[in-house]
Amino acid sequence: MKLLLILPFLGLLWVSFYNHEGPSLFGFPFFYWYQLMWVPLTSLLIWIVYRRGLRQGEE
Repeated sequence: MKLLLILPFLGLLWVSFYNHEGPSLFGFPFFYWYQLMWVPLTSLLIWIVYRRGLRQGEE
């Protein structure tokens, strides 16, 4: 389950994947909103791993 924490790292590591303007979302180029999308997504993944660890008795 801790491998979920690798997803944000991999998603943001390959800059050439999201280094372009289109498609835009609410006037924001893809380059910006893609990175901003990872902020709440990463928080959600950390929470999921934390809750799973509590259930399994890890701290």
